[in-house]
Amino acid sequence: MAEELVSQSIGLPSGELRLLQPRESAELPDAGGVEWAPIAPYWSVLWRSGVALAHELDGVALRGLRVVELGCGLAVPSLAAARAGADALATDSCADALALVARNARANEVRIETAPVDWDEPDELVGRAPFDLVLAADVLYEGASVAPLLSLLPRLAPEAWLADPGRPAAGAFLEQARRRWAIETRVRGVVGVHRLRLR
Repeated sequence: MAEELVSQSIGLPSGELRLLQPRESAELPDAGGVEWAPIAPYWSVLWRSGVALAHELDGVALRGLRVVELGCGLAVPSLAAARAGADALATDSCADALALVARNARANEVRIETAPVDWDEPDELVGRAPFDLVLAADVLYEGASVAPLLSLLPRLAPEAWLADPGRPAAGAFLEQARRRWAIETRVRGVVGVHRLRLR
């Protein structure tokens, strides 16, 4: 990864997470739409949904649990889960994202396994199930993601925590997910953290 990186810090009640991020993405706002998306890959942005989900995980008893994050990007939730003792697997379709996740895990002295995953071809990941918990932060910015995620989640774990800032595709996902999942929502700023449990 040849691009210039900058250091970020995320304050959690249990302590600070340190994070390297591509400089071009660190200067982009995470507010409203993603009109700037063509100039930076989605994975490289420090999304407020990821930070909100990390806050939600902070202090939760995760020791020994198998946790997988989908569309991890910078993997802030995976870092928080690993620090809480989870056996964390961070997945993304982008190799650059996974390389930076591994580097950030070392910087925070936690162990995170990484794996490339395409939601349309998830058989290898499903073969590693069951997990105890699925994490996903701001992964529903496109309507085309709704059906693959609805199909994949119940094949992975009986519980999933999904953080989203209110994107239309997330609303469509939650409406359909209620047929199969019990959903409890907590709001952190503009982000809803939706806890899904299979009925």
